[in-house]
Amino acid sequence: MTSGNGPNFVQITQPDQIGADIRRTLIECWTEVSDAGGAAGFPFTPVDPDEVAQAADRIIQGLDPRRSRLLLATVDGILAGWLNIRRDLNPLVAHWGTIHHVQTRLAARSQGIGAALMHRVRDIAHDEMGLEQLHLAARGGAGLEDFYGRLGWKEIGRWPNALRLAPGDDRDEILMILGPL
Repeated sequence: MTSGNGPNFVQITQPDQIGADIRRTLIECWTEVSDAGGAAGFPFTPVDPDEVAQAADRIIQGLDPRRSRLLLATVDGILAGWLNIRRDLNPLVAHWGTIHHVQTRLAARSQGIGAALMHRVRDIAHDEMGLEQLHLAARGGAGLEDFYGRLGWKEIGRWPNALRLAPGDDRDEILMILGPL
């Protein structure tokens, strides 16, 4: 998946904006990234496509312009990557959001798709959702803290050995923040 064009972005804010084709490509992407060892929510490979579909459906059903949005990146009309941004409407924490499931299709790796998604979601968070900061949790041992660090995110803490990928393979969960937006 190479193109001279940068990615195009599609923001989805309501469940009825997801047709069967988009749902299918989201599930395919999530399955592909997870099976390749990507830190996108399913650590044990191979993933069960039915479990991925159920998780995708929960995200889709929770879409709401104020609380949860999907951001899709396409290249030449093909899904190259996606993420989910969420916020809690509780007034104590409604000023910040959390980024979930950042992923790029294998054929689109090393083309700046992930960075482009993260730059675009920052604008959406600030300009459209009125958020002041963003949070995310990244799996240790995958180099993700370096990727996000290059984009301006700061590590604010770790949960040591919080994630068990296999016996003897415990990883830190790295807590990161981007703000003020």
